[in-house]
Amino acid sequence: METVIYLIRHGESQGNKEGRFRGRTDFPLTENGMRQARELCGELKEIELAAVYSSPLRRALDTAKIVAEPHGLEPVVEEGFNNISLGEWEGKPKDEIREKYPDLWKLWITTPEKLEIPGGESLKKVMERSVKALERIVERHSGQTVAIATHRAVLKPLLAGILGIAEPYFWKLHMDTASYSILEHREGRGYTLSLLNQTRHLREFIKEVF
Repeated sequence: METVIYLIRHGESQGNKEGRFRGRTDFPLTENGMRQARELCGELKEIELAAVYSSPLRRALDTAKIVAEPHGLEPVVEEGFNNISLGEWEGKPKDEIREKYPDLWKLWITTPEKLEIPGGESLKKVMERSVKALERIVERHSGQTVAIATHRAVLKPLLAGILGIAEPYFWKLHMDTASYSILEHREGRGYTLSLLNQTRHLREFIKEVF
C-alpha cells in the first residue's frame, strides 16, 4: 500500500519579493506568485488527488486553492503546517536583521537549528508539529495521493524529521517558490523522498540564498 504526498512550497509572496523574513506575517502572493500557482496547477492537474492540505496563511492557501480547483477539491487548513513564528523578526527586511542582530544572523546563515529568536519558535518545534500533522494525513489517506501547500521553514524540518537527517540540515535542503517534492510512504518501509524541488513548470522564480 503506497501513499504519495506532493509537498508544495507556496508561490512567490510580497515578502519573498521584498527580501523580508515572513514567518506568520500574512503576505499575499504577488502577480508572479499567482502565475506560478497556475503553472503548478497545470503540472499537477492530471494527478489523481484525494485531498489538498494547506497552511492557514494566504500565500499557501491561495496556492492550494488553485492546485485543488481542477480536482473539485477545497483545501483543508492544517495548523500543523503553519509557518514558523519568527517573533521580533516577523516581516522585517533581512538587511535590517543582519545589522541589528549580528550574532543571531550568523546562526541563521550557518546553523538555524540552534537559533532562538526573541518571541519566536524553534525549528525543533516546527519539526514536531509538522511531522505529527503528516502522520495523521498518511493514516487518513493510506493508499491515496495528497498534496500539502506550506512554507520552506516547515518543509525543511519536516523532511529532516521523517527522513532522519541529522543537524545541521536546514541549508542542505532547498525548495524554490511554487516547487514541489514527492514523498512516498509504504507500510513497513516508511518514507522515501523520490523527488526534490521540481521547478520545470515555472517560467520565473526567485532563488533565495538566505
